[in-house]
Amino acid sequence: MPQESGASVEGRYLSPGCVLCHQGAKMVLFVTGRCHRACWYCPLSRERKGKDVIFANEHQVTSPAGAIEVAETMSALGTGVTGGEPLLEIDRVVDYCRALKEHFGPEHQIHLYTGLAPDEAVLRRLQGLVDEIRLHPPLEAWPSILETDYARSAGLAREMGFLVGIEVPSLPGIDDLAAALPLLDFLNINELEWGETCAAAMRERGFEPDDGVHNAVKGARAWAENLSTDPKVHFCPSVFKDSVQLRERLKRIASNTARPFDEVTDDGTIVYGVLEPDGATEAFLASLDEDEYAITEGRIEMAWWLLLEHGADLPGKKYVVERYPNGGMIVEVTPL
Repeated sequence: MPQESGASVEGRYLSPGCVLCHQGAKMVLFVTGRCHRACWYCPLSRERKGKDVIFANEHQVTSPAGAIEVAETMSALGTGVTGGEPLLEIDRVVDYCRALKEHFGPEHQIHLYTGLAPDEAVLRRLQGLVDEIRLHPPLEAWPSILETDYARSAGLAREMGFLVGIEVPSLPGIDDLAAALPLLDFLNINELEWGETCAAAMRERGFEPDDGVHNAVKGARAWAENLSTDPKVHFCPSVFKDSVQLRERLKRIASNTARPFDEVTDDGTIVYGVLEPDGATEAFLASLDEDEYAITEGRIEMAWWLLLEHGADLPGKKYVVERYPNGGMIVEVTPL
């Protein structure tokens, strides 16, 4: 097993893709919402599920150049290709991965997540573009995993120089995948998550959220306990995606895109003040340096503390905004 390409954490192997995810250094490239399967546990949003759309992180893009621009904003060291089923759009996968490798260099680490079992012809097209293949065999294939095309695909891909793993959600019966471990470099188990599009199917099967705060499904961690003792196995908790992975990615984006007056929080969000003027502000703006404010669609944006300090003398609506960096989602608006 080529452990030298990844990392050992407390005696466990982490693939290179996982190492970069832990650092928040991996862009997520969603190449299509189309899929050949209808997994009842699929948590994809209605915005993406079944739709042929492309997203780089949270930004919808239409070209490799758009994806590269998003990757630049976070100084991405790698990309995770996902869907839907990416290999239903293999020409798109090849085009985007080639563009990323050409722009950032061959060291830009790319992993691809697929529910198919790619044959030699498909793997040849991915050689030199995808470094790590993560197979997602369907639940019904787990009891006889060694007799499936997934086992054959894993063996072939490793012979061709790919790092190969299985990545699946934690479900009852996951212990069946222990038989596949000798064929793999790693096995990633994602804590089963509750989502709006799979909630009804979860309820039908008697599942329920672990608590009212996170998306984890009650019991999901326990189902993976036995298998998680193997050093090739990595269990990824639901809370990790929000508390570590997303936060670190936001910090990288914020460090590249924050304006001089934006305050970057420990969570990677940015905070700034907004004035919607209702009267003269020329004298106030003249007292500021050019990099201490920005005018956007008639709003004056500035450091939140500056607005707090001078707000009583400024006519108009005043509030503080916390949002994801680079024009991302608004987290909170606090009126002043």
